[in-house]
Amino acid sequence: MHENEISFLIRGAIFKVYRVLGPGLLESAYEAALNYELQNQGMDTRRQLLLPILYEGIQLDAGYRIDLLVNDKVIVEIKSIELLQKVHFKQLMTYLKLSNKKLGLLVNFNCSEIENSIHRKVNDL
Repeated sequence: MHENEISFLIRGAIFKVYRVLGPGLLESAYEAALNYELQNQGMDTRRQLLLPILYEGIQLDAGYRIDLLVNDKVIVEIKSIELLQKVHFKQLMTYLKLSNKKLGLLVNFNCSEIENSIHRKVNDL
């Protein structure tokens, strides 16, 4: 399945999770619900995937983790905060580069309109 198709299914799952749970919960609640929803759709998901940093040829465990990796192709970074900041978009782009993935979604569940809180980012590779 292509990244665009996966992204479409992820967006649908995000809408469902938001409709059921609403805003105001912790990120971990949305992560668990989204993971469950995507697995029910037959997607392969991995939660809190360790993302090591390569520094001078050495792999370092610096504590970075991808919230969700879907079908080994799309990163989903989940937030539940008042406002997304530029640093959150940069974080997703860094995760895409470090993992050599092409597509990522940044979603903020703490909002009044979820359709305006899903952001798609593409790594130029």
